[in-house]
Amino acid sequence: MSLRAKWTLGGIVAGGAAAALLGAGSSALALYFARRVLTPARVRVADQEVLAVIRQSSGLQVILAATPETTQDGTYSLFFDGGKGHARIGRIISYSPAERTVLRYVDAVYQGNLETARRGWWGGAVYPDPSAVGLASEEIAIEVEGGAAPAWLIPGEPDAETWAVLVHGRGATRQESLRAARPVHELGLPALLISYRNDGLAPSAPDGRYGLGSTEWRDVEAAIAYALAHGAREVVLFGWSMGGAICLQTADLSGYRNVIRAMVLDAPVIDWVNVLAHHAELNRIPSAVGRYGQLMMGHRLGRRLTGLAAPVDLKSMDWVSRAVELRTPTLIIHSVDDEYVPYRPSALLAEKNPEMVTFEAFEKARHTKEWNADPDRWESLVKAWLQRQLAPRVNPGQGTVLSGD
Repeated sequence: MSLRAKWTLGGIVAGGAAAALLGAGSSALALYFARRVLTPARVRVADQEVLAVIRQSSGLQVILAATPETTQDGTYSLFFDGGKGHARIGRIISYSPAERTVLRYVDAVYQGNLETARRGWWGGAVYPDPSAVGLASEEIAIEVEGGAAPAWLIPGEPDAETWAVLVHGRGATRQESLRAARPVHELGLPALLISYRNDGLAPSAPDGRYGLGSTEWRDVEAAIAYALAHGAREVVLFGWSMGGAICLQTADLSGYRNVIRAMVLDAPVIDWVNVLAHHAELNRIPSAVGRYGQLMMGHRLGRRLTGLAAPVDLKSMDWVSRAVELRTPTLIIHSVDDEYVPYRPSALLAEKNPEMVTFEAFEKARHTKEWNADPDRWESLVKAWLQRQLAPRVNPGQGTVLSGD
């Protein structure tokens, strides 16, 4: 064999080895990406720094390190001491870009001692329970696969035939839904603020993985069944982020879909392929690797690697492509500045199906924090839209009122 031939062969072998290593590395990264999406996180990162707490005659103020979250005006939550502490943080008093600090009012401390806190995490769930909103409630259990899922039942008007079922997002709890509790109550609707598989309150799914809406909708169906068994004739679904995807799946697949009168979706996942591509880009994962991760989620052989009991059909949850199939009146509220779930699919769904979908854009609000940035606008929009949807429907020809069935 000539020296040239040896070099050529060596180059081929080396190139093949490099390609194999690159392929193995890409596969590992794709699998890591898929697992991160599908696996519930049990520990929250305390990524917000508490610099000082000032006690004034008018109450507490807090100095926080300036971050994209803490410098947004509005009302938010700060969880500290590993989640044992919870404070409601109010509007900005002052902001120093040079010192990278922000001074804010503390509206309430529900649990823990904020004055000893050093770090915490920011959130949109500003209330710990219905009593903090000023509403009475009952703790109930809804029978789901694997056991009972805790829920808050906030009563409405006596003999109300329309109930609300409120569905929180990925990594959140039913506390997130409390932001809608007051307008729902003012409309007279009994409200079920539910938990669902893998959220830390409801029983975990057998595989311990998120279905991104493809499995969780069954727990919403169980909540609808509970409402129907206790006097409801129809329901309104509320969903935040992945909770929006869950509501869309419920309206599509549930045997009770005909009793869903309307849906209110806040920053919903309308198209998982779009969201996952966005997160691959945010995490500097090559687009091809991100698509490979999506393939793992949706392929029957990939479930051995991801831990899924069954593949997740992402295409079936693309509601931009399926826009005309959505036949439930839907209000979508979505910030154009959402850093986590891009708003464009929400706008496109409304453009493609204006008969069923109303889109309301917010600005300067981060993911699922439209209410936090402007609660008055959020609540007035929801109430006005739902009042129109829940008004008695009249048959123009006969003048008869139609039921919600």
